[in-house]
Amino acid sequence: MEAFYATVDNVSAFIWGGPMIIVLLGTGLFYMIVLKGRPFRRLIPAFGALWRGRGVKGREGGGEISPWNALSTALSGQVGTGNLAGVATAITLGGPGAIFWMWITALVGMASAFAESSLAVKYREEHPDGSTHGGPMFYIKNGLGKKWIWLGALFSGGTIFSALATGNMIQANSIANGLSSATGAPNWIFGAIVAVLAFAVIIGGIKSIGSVAGKIVPAMALGYILLAIIVLAMNAERIPDAFGMIFGYAFGAQQVVGGIAGYVVLEVVRFGVERGLFSNEAGQGSTAIAHAAAKTDDPVRQGEIAMLGTFIDTLVICTMTALVILVVPGEFASEGGTVQYAWQSTELEGIAVTAAAYSAGVPYGGILIAAVLAVFAFTTILGWAYYAEQAVTFLIGDAAAKPFRYIWIIFVFFGSLQQVDFIWKLGGIANAFMATPNLIAILALSGVVISMAKAADAQK
Repeated sequence: MEAFYATVDNVSAFIWGGPMIIVLLGTGLFYMIVLKGRPFRRLIPAFGALWRGRGVKGREGGGEISPWNALSTALSGQVGTGNLAGVATAITLGGPGAIFWMWITALVGMASAFAESSLAVKYREEHPDGSTHGGPMFYIKNGLGKKWIWLGALFSGGTIFSALATGNMIQANSIANGLSSATGAPNWIFGAIVAVLAFAVIIGGIKSIGSVAGKIVPAMALGYILLAIIVLAMNAERIPDAFGMIFGYAFGAQQVVGGIAGYVVLEVVRFGVERGLFSNEAGQGSTAIAHAAAKTDDPVRQGEIAMLGTFIDTLVICTMTALVILVVPGEFASEGGTVQYAWQSTELEGIAVTAAAYSAGVPYGGILIAAVLAVFAFTTILGWAYYAEQAVTFLIGDAAAKPFRYIWIIFVFFGSLQQVDFIWKLGGIANAFMATPNLIAILALSGVVISMAKAADAQK
């Protein structure tokens, strides 16, 4: 088994050691340029469109859920362990500078998110039973043509792989480990509880998932932001130093000098971009599946709403987590003695780093973070269940939807019992297999995206 773990580690290191970084950032930068900085120009109007779309009841050209619930469903998949454990992992493995590259991934990723979600609405399919099917596999099929359907199948396979690893097992594992550490109860108990609760929601399909997400996700995001603000206010004098570390470590300036500097910078970029994608999913194509279900006849408007998911997830929530980890001092056990900050400890990893920082920052901080993580990860399981189901039905047919929901729940329980480091690395490979076909598709359909954006600007 150790040989298998080593192979997974090597494959993950190769994929994220250069190829995916170049393609992911390159695609986002391309769209940022050709769309003339649309994520910056249209950020405030997008919030206005989201607010107006919270109460959509009828059918504006198709869709099953309101634009508000579509974004909430997308955020349910985005806001998860990546915002707590993923940020901590990026810092401990890549240094504080990894956060800078998470920001870059998010900024250019907003342009990618606009492209993929506007395409998802434009090329979605309405089935006779009223259900909506959309996402990268459908804009590949209906936009690029049936000769490219193999690429849609490849994306669907990657989606199932990624969903089971990152959207299912990593989330279940994080919930079980967090609650087990806080209570002392075994992992399997929490794995079983999460599986039952998740099944009660996903059995009702996207309408049930959207309804639950529309209520829970905004509340959980706001609650976590307020908790982080309280901790940061108590350590406000250290915040400037934290930003100094983020920018200083981003290019290896504070780590090393000489011949290995380039390698160190590559590691910083690698973990920042990889964890950034894991968190906000921009360019991966997953959130486009949720936005395709929105009740709207305006692909551009929904694409702009989709940009907000990346902004909220990484530039707000992940930044809050990073700053708390970097500014809260304490006495943390480490090899050879103690260290001042949790991220410097060799005895802590993943969510334990975040929990330790919050524990040092506020009373009962560890318990609060365990509860936050459980809610974040639970909603991620719900959102990714829908993504995986859409991929399965694209490959097999609508009849596979309900049986797959039972399979999904089995993996929730199984994931709660697995080795966390292995699942994280497997998740990195899974994300790359999903993102690659999607990035090819949105680049090939860039002319359509640009045309829709220009037409929308002309109308405004």
